[in-house]
Amino acid sequence: MSTDLCSPATFSAGHPAALYRALRDQPGLVWHAEPNGPGFWAATRYADVHLIDHDHQRFSSEPTIMIEDPLPGMEAAMGDAKMMLMMDPPQHTGFRKLIRAEFTRPAADAKGGRLNELARQIVNNVIERGECDFVADVAGEMPSYVIAELMGIPLDDGRELYKLTEILHSAPETLPPGAGDAAAMKMFEYAAGVIAEKRARPADDLATRLLQAEVDGRRLTDQEFLLFFLLLVDAGGDTTRNLLSGGLWALHNQPDQFAWLKADVPGRLASAREELLRFVSPVIYMRRTARMDTQIGDTAIAQGQKVVMYFGAANRDPSHFANPERLDLSRTANSHIAFGGGAHVCLGQHLARLEIDAVLNEVLTRMPDIELTAEPEWLASTFISGPKSMNVRFRPGPRL
Repeated sequence: MSTDLCSPATFSAGHPAALYRALRDQPGLVWHAEPNGPGFWAATRYADVHLIDHDHQRFSSEPTIMIEDPLPGMEAAMGDAKMMLMMDPPQHTGFRKLIRAEFTRPAADAKGGRLNELARQIVNNVIERGECDFVADVAGEMPSYVIAELMGIPLDDGRELYKLTEILHSAPETLPPGAGDAAAMKMFEYAAGVIAEKRARPADDLATRLLQAEVDGRRLTDQEFLLFFLLLVDAGGDTTRNLLSGGLWALHNQPDQFAWLKADVPGRLASAREELLRFVSPVIYMRRTARMDTQIGDTAIAQGQKVVMYFGAANRDPSHFANPERLDLSRTANSHIAFGGGAHVCLGQHLARLEIDAVLNEVLTRMPDIELTAEPEWLASTFISGPKSMNVRFRPGPRL
């Protein structure tokens, strides 16, 4: 078993439960070496992760939420522009307000009917075949549809952008040289085209509203829009795609739980979805940087040191969850932190839940005998946990 949190091999079959247990059993936070950096403190207990995530006074999202510091060339190219995830309040608050209205619970609920239509269409596209790659053909389709409609871009473009996000999330050492930079450049080039299109022909979509919005009395710069676009495309697919595919894998491995859910999908889907979010935890970590010398329990943290929150480890902490290693779809006391917390709690969590429900309801009612034909190939990443491809079969059925 790999014990290196910086190695994608550690996450090659999902979250490393045994390693998480070993880290939680150690007193305080655990210091972890970093291949090309100074190292970081790993937070793996629920209470510690919750505290760090809610304390932006001591733990900053700047300069980045990734373990690796940004490369000087990238910083120079973006100038003063920063991604919203890598800001602290009050700057973060101002940028978040620009899109918050699109992602409130009422705004998400208003899209519920449309999401159900999309889920039906997604299953229609595969139901007659009796087999598919669940990640590419089902789980990845919903966020591709949704982000394309939100941003006012063609669906096929949404699919291509989703492919780019997979490259961006993959560990650099698992890719051809320069592949990550090339994917980011393609994303920015596409977003630059969106800027030109929406300025020439404004429309009723989120891209146009962002370009017309003001923060601190000024319009967004092109660089700020590029980073906003990258964030929305990237984060807009992470949870839904990886929860659906990782969740199906978890259900496949727990046939009693799978049967329990299929026996009453409408009545049991809500608790099942929250338990799958806890169990799968699609986002592996978020980094913070200590603003000052501080302390968590017995761990002394120096100003400038990196502190990394491992959400999957926190979501399986036995001091917070009863029988945390067990997938229990009827679990009621389930205050998981798969969406993070504090000022940076996932803005799209309400929409993501509805996307997940729409697809799971359609899959489980129309494809009840769905099963894996082979072990999934996992995304080679230390940041996002989920299958890259997962072949399944099911009884063919009619389009609706």
